[in-house]
Formats: sequence, structure tokens, C-alpha cells
Amino acid sequence: MADNLPSEFDVAVIGTGLPESIIAAACSRSGQRVLHVDLRSYYGGNWASFSFSGLLSWIKEKQEKTEVSEESEDWRKLILETEEAISLSKKDTTIQHVEDVCYISQDSAEDVEEAGALSKLPDLGGSVTNETAQQSEKGCLALDKQLLGTKGCEMSPETIASNDLECTPEGEDTEVISERESSYDATSGHSTLEIEKTDNASTTEVSNLEPKKITYSQIVKEGRRFNIDLVSKVLYSRGLLIDLLIKSNVSRYAEFKNATRILVFREGKVEQVPCSRADVFNSKQLTMIEKRMLMKFLTFCLEYEQHPDEYQDYKDCTFSQYLKTQKLTPNLQHFILHSIAMVSESDSSTTDGLKATKKFLHCLGRYGNTPFLFPLYGQGEISQCFCRMCAVFGGTYCLRHSIQCLVVDKESGRCKAIIDHFGQRISANYFVVEDSYLSEETCTNVCYRQISRAVLITDQSVLKTQSDQQISVLTVPPVEPGQPVVCVIELCSSTMTCMKGTYLVHLTCSSTKTAKEDLEPVIQKLFILNDEKETESENGGGLEKPRVLWAVYFNMRDSAGIDRNSYDSLPPNVYICSGPDCALGNDYAVKQAETIFQEMFPKEEFCPPPPNPEDIVYDGDGTQPEDPGFSISPEPKAEPLPEESSTEEHNE
Repeated sequence: MADNLPSEFDVAVIGTGLPESIIAAACSRSGQRVLHVDLRSYYGGNWASFSFSGLLSWIKEKQEKTEVSEESEDWRKLILETEEAISLSKKDTTIQHVEDVCYISQDSAEDVEEAGALSKLPDLGGSVTNETAQQSEKGCLALDKQLLGTKGCEMSPETIASNDLECTPEGEDTEVISERESSYDATSGHSTLEIEKTDNASTTEVSNLEPKKITYSQIVKEGRRFNIDLVSKVLYSRGLLIDLLIKSNVSRYAEFKNATRILVFREGKVEQVPCSRADVFNSKQLTMIEKRMLMKFLTFCLEYEQHPDEYQDYKDCTFSQYLKTQKLTPNLQHFILHSIAMVSESDSSTTDGLKATKKFLHCLGRYGNTPFLFPLYGQGEISQCFCRMCAVFGGTYCLRHSIQCLVVDKESGRCKAIIDHFGQRISANYFVVEDSYLSEETCTNVCYRQISRAVLITDQSVLKTQSDQQISVLTVPPVEPGQPVVCVIELCSSTMTCMKGTYLVHLTCSSTKTAKEDLEPVIQKLFILNDEKETESENGGGLEKPRVLWAVYFNMRDSAGIDRNSYDSLPPNVYICSGPDCALGNDYAVKQAETIFQEMFPKEEFCPPPPNPEDIVYDGDGTQPEDPGFSISPEPKAEPLPEESSTEEHNE
């Protein structure tokens, strides 16, 4: 396959994580010739999503401490006397301390095989062109929408960008989806996000019913129903990633659901946090005085920058200390600190806390009652969306394609080319490399942080309600002083990340020890880890805790925020992309991608919208070209929707 690769490109991108994929899409969209390669057999790197069997294979690969086999050094003959080589790593060392635990019997699953199903993406192991991308969408993406059974309300980009989407009443599931039955047309000026309301009757169960017992053989057999993310994140509805998806029209490749509730763990119980004005005044957890206190403080946070005198004296204090001076009850302080601002109790300043609170409030009401969206089929879909955009505009893709080295000109100090494992020398003007590909010699002076991760399959929700289709974001304060805050994201089956009757729970925190040591104390507070029945005294007389069926723990490298001067002998035209960070959102990855793109091409627009078909001037006699084999019907323009609407208006 490598023999078919051209020998010259404008940009070579190594690694298919989210920042690299955004950069590849932006470069391809601006007319650059892009080569995008990855040593792995799957897209996304540490941003990837796996089926259950795929995750088991990934776990086995990471647990096996196999040494990289000695390869032929013939490629060194391609290095000229005026050049030098910077070797790249052939082994991923960003994942450590991987441990999976099954809490249900595996005896009956020995001979069970995963049920066959069509994959969402073809295996693009070789070079990929725009025709390939178009064919893959026509074949696979239409199937995805049929499986969802959705009826979308289509909107023009002008309506979405300027008027946003109206709030949905509590209890209704809102999905923000895109038109997947047709492939991405580079000349289309049409739209991005759509909304779907699902029938509550189909997703509601009586809360007092016993959960159906799930066996390990069922999990294995329904393995393709799972899409398990290596990194757990959500999208802020007014965050940089949503803005980029809308602006670039990449959102037509993705589907989203609105996170339905924000939870808090306080005094041994999980409670729902009121977010919107309606939630606050309908809440039974707060007294009338607390409701007024909370609304007054949140109103101030929305415009705190206009009233600096009210917080200037507390700039050097932590946000937690500042809250204690604001006539807020301990209950409200806990809600604001851990579930609205979501900042550290000991490390975050007053300004950081006010800024985070404003961001949370600013994102409310755009697509629902919470600020967050989650991509159907998992976070790994987002990286693949940008890879598709790059391919549509002419990018070339190769998976399972390792790069031996970067070739650097001694005189200028600039990187000239890469040499792959076939010994082919490929020249480019700019090179984008994921951090995990750098060798130990290059990263000698780099000090990395670590992220602790756990993924659980459970039999019921941490907070049962009438609807069993809830997407929940929960923040658990430190169990003991000095320990990190743990972010918990619980996903239901309608997110297409787990089989029906189960929940997928992601836990994330900054590492202090191994992932299991960091996260198991929190898991034990929220879940049952064995077959024993829990007594009422153990859970405070409340409802029975969910039971963990299966779990995996691992530590992941956090390379965000590393100064490029920390890397040894890095050529000026080689740009390093970090892996996932510990934050809840994706803003760092988007900022990093845009910064690198602007450094390479300062005069180009970053991911501009696709051209309007009416504005395209064709060469020749002005006649339209023949139909390329697919078509996109014009999308009807919807009437502008208000930023926020009442429940009565919405139900009409």
C-alpha cells in the first residue's frame, strides 16, 4: 500500500487523536496536501472508543509487556551526510497499570462469541481519498440513523448559529443529531445540528422494579452495543468544540444527546442539582430562602466582570473561601463548588471559580436544561468526524503505518521528510506529531502528569428515576484531604455506548497513585462490588446501590501544557500535539489545534464553512458537472427559535 503513496505532501500528521485530526481537517480544507498516518489499527489514539471485545483486546495488548522487535536499520541508508535522523517510538507507553475485574460469573461465557454487526467505519488501513469517505458514509451512516429510528427537525445554519435551540422540559430526552443518510458534500452550505425528541413512554420503567440480572455471556454477546471511551469528556453547549463543529459543518457527521441531569454526592447520598431557574424554584431540596440566595449569587456570577469591587478583596483566596463570605448556606456552597463551578476546593482561585460558574450558566438553555452534550457512539466519533472531513477534501490516510524517523537538515535545522517502515521517504513542509510517538531521548526533560481512569458496566443508575434513559454528570468531593476530586459520567443505552439494561460509568481524576487505588474508594461509596446484599444501615436507609458487573482501571499520561522547549532538539517546523487532559471539556484540544494551524498558515482561516453551491464558479462553459453519485436534498429553513422558551411554548 505504501508504494502507492505520493512522495511529497504539504503537511504530514502522525497520530489520529482529536487535536491531530482537527489540524488535518483544517489543513486539507485550506487546500493543503495532507498525509495522516497512525501506527495503531484504529482511529483516535487515546481518544478512541472500543466495542467490548475491542476493549478486551486493547487491555490484553497493554498488559503484555512485549518488547519492540529489532527492525532492520536499512532505512538509515536513506539519510544523507547533510542530514540527521530523529527516531520515533514504536511502542505506546502512555497507558499504565491496566487492570480489569469481572464481578459476575464468567463460566457460562467461555464459548460465547460476540454477535456480528456492521461496523460504523470501514477499516481504512491504506490510503483513503474523498471517494472512499463518501462511499463509507453512504453505506454505514445511513444504517446508523435507521438503528436510531430518529425523526430530525432540520435547521439552517443561520438559524442554529444566531438563535440556538430552545430548552426542553425536564423528563424529555433531547438529541442533537446530524443528517447521516447522505455523505458530506464539500459544496454544501447546509446544516449542522438537529433536534429529536424521543417518546418518554418507550424509555420509562417503573422505578421500583428489580433490575434485570445481566450475565457476562450477555455482555460478550452484545459486545458491539458497547462503545467504550478511553477518555471521558462531554461537550459544553457553547464550548469551542461545538462552535467548531457548527462552523466547519463537521457536525453533520455526528449525533448528540443532551446530558439530562447534574448530580452531587453529599453526606453519603446522590442528589440532583437544580440548574435552570425553573429547576431552582421547583427544587424540594432547597428552602425558599436558599432559592433566593442561589439565584442572587448566580445572577452576580453571570456579570461578575462588571462588578470587580465585589470580589477584588478575595482574589488571593480560594473560591471555596470566597463562597463562605457570600451569605450562602453550606448546602449551596457545596452545590456551587462541586456541581456548577466544578473546581478544586483547595487549588482554584476566586477568579477561576467565578469564571467557571459563568461558563456553566452561559451554556444552560442552548440545547436543554444542562450545559452539556454527549456524542452518540462515544467521544471517539469526534476524531473520526474530522478525519472524514480531511478525507473528503483530499487527505490521504494510512492506519497500521509506523514512521521510523524524522529527517532533519543539519544546516537549516528544519525537518525535511519522514521515513516509514517500508523504507519510503516522504517529504513535507510541516510535520504534526502526537506526543506518544516521541522517543525517550526526545522527552528526557519532560515531566508528565497522570490521569486515573475507571470504566464500569453497572446494572442500574446511581440515582433511579421514572426514566431509565438518563445521562448524568456527577462530581464526588475528595474522600480524604489531599485526594483529588473525581468526575463521574454515567451513560444510558440510548447514547449507543452500552447494551440495554446496563449503564456505562466513567470515573476520572488526577493521579496520586494507581487508578485502582485512586478510584476504588469512590466506587465503593456509590456501587456494590460483590454479590452480597447491602443492608439499609450501610446505605443510610436509602435505595439499593447499583451493582458493578465489570470494571477496568488504568492510568493515562496527561501531556497537556508541556512547553515545546522541554523537548530535546525539536525542529521548528515540527509541532507536538498532546494527549487528553483531565478537564471535563475539550477546549484545550481545540485551542491547541487552532494555535498550531495558525503558526503553520497564518493567512488561512481555521476550518472555514464549506462553500455555498450557488457561489461556486465552474470552469469551462459554465455547465454544471455530472452527478458524482450522491445528492443532498435542500434542507428546509426552520423558523427562528427563541434562546429560551417556556414549557408551554415548547409543548405547543
